[in-house]
Amino acid sequence: MGSALDHRLMPLLRPGLRLRHAPAWLQAQGIATDRLRRVLQTGLPWQQPLVRVYGRQHPTPRLTCWVADPGCSYRYSGLAQAITPWTPELLQLRALLSAELGVDFNSLLLNRYRDGADRMGWHADDEPELDATAPIASLSLGATRSLRFRPRPPWQGEPPPPFAVDLADGDLLVMDPPTQHHWQHALPARARVGSERINLTFRCIRPA
Repeated sequence: MGSALDHRLMPLLRPGLRLRHAPAWLQAQGIATDRLRRVLQTGLPWQQPLVRVYGRQHPTPRLTCWVADPGCSYRYSGLAQAITPWTPELLQLRALLSAELGVDFNSLLLNRYRDGADRMGWHADDEPELDATAPIASLSLGATRSLRFRPRPPWQGEPPPPFAVDLADGDLLVMDPPTQHHWQHALPARARVGSERINLTFRCIRPA
């Protein structure tokens, strides 16, 4: 007999793309999402690093925090992420995800979108440090936002159309290989969103 999560995960398939979406997954695990979001807001050393775009430095349009096992260093947009130790709440989430997905995640990138103006541009999670054979598990807390997907060029033949997945409070989205190799994703700005969202993406890093 499968677990409750087996019945909640909904596959989203396109050529070269494999997603699994479980709405309100955190609530199904007995997690109080409002309390968890408040704990993360106040209990982590959020940063807003500068990134260079066309020769000029700009603050990232969101806050970030990198949590990982010792030795799991990570660079994003050319920036080395300082490692923050796991908190009890994040260890609980890691254990729940590892048990359900059968994956031993050793790192976590948190992005804090303070309102609809905060955003994430087009990218693929394909940095050399990441284990390309492992899935990435993404949890959402707070405001509903649309995660957009588009095929990566070059594409042999007619590319499939872009699409979006609305991610609400407590949702789990699993991005399975080879999604990152063939597709990009982005979180665009949304003027009508006035509240905060925290995204947690659990990853497998090849330790240095």
